[in-house]
Amino acid sequence: MNEENDMIYDEDEAVRFIRNYLPQETKERFNDDELIYFIDLISEYYESKGYFDGADDEVVEIDEEELIRYVVKNAGRDGVGKVDAGEVTLIVEGELAYCESIHLFE
Repeated sequence: MNEENDMIYDEDEAVRFIRNYLPQETKERFNDDELIYFIDLISEYYESKGYFDGADDEVVEIDEEELIRYVVKNAGRDGVGKVDAGEVTLIVEGELAYCESIHLFE
């Protein structure tokens, strides 16, 4: 990710995008603050993998299953409670779709 992409990622826009991506039942289960929490965990994962440190022309390949496990594990660690992996999968897919829509990792 380059500095230009830092300016593009908008957390509020990401929440709206993810909320629009989620099925109705999942939308109702999570409020915006909880979605921001999951976005923060996803960003933490990206940072731990060095995705923000790479060269601008470097292709980033994200292991979605590993990312989901990371979010579920850390949500438990942070006391968020038992988080359904299926719902986390939908949130992660929504966040990845948002990143793709703004060409974050290109």
